[in-house]
Amino acid sequence: MNTNDDIELKLKQEADNANIGRTEFITRLSLSIAAISAAVMAVPVIAALVAPLLERNRTFWRTVGHIDDFPVGTTKLVNFDNADAEQYAGMLTRSAAWLRHNEDQTFTAFAVNCTHLGCPVRWEEKAQLFMCPCHGGVYYKDGTVAAGPPPKRLPEYKVRINNQEIQLETAPLPITNI
Repeated sequence: MNTNDDIELKLKQEADNANIGRTEFITRLSLSIAAISAAVMAVPVIAALVAPLLERNRTFWRTVGHIDDFPVGTTKLVNFDNADAEQYAGMLTRSAAWLRHNEDQTFTAFAVNCTHLGCPVRWEEKAQLFMCPCHGGVYYKDGTVAAGPPPKRLPEYKVRINNQEIQLETAPLPITNI
């Protein structure tokens, strides 16, 4: 071979090596960007999965009224802030319960949501029943299922009286067990 052919061959090999280097660089860059994007996207998902486990035992007592506001035998809707209330959440920071003043001077607080599909139940004073408007679920005044599709009784909040104020124990997540 002559020297011109050798030079052309060397230049062609160097160009091929440079193309492989660029391709490999772009591949590695693309994979790195994809990995960083996946990690950034995974952070909120992991946080949402782990947060309930970390906050499971965090509860707060919320004052819902004075003992004199609830005559014996009455059931009233009370409103309170959720345990994990954030200012930016607006109306979502509020929750409610049905508070019943029992004949034996104790109080019972029931979740407002039906155990069937979560629709809000209403209290029917004359019938002394909780009624779910969505699928006809009916609960007795003690929260047990009277009729319809609900699989279990209405969940209850813990209640205490502190300086004549009625308080409910709330948790970051809605109560789901009895």
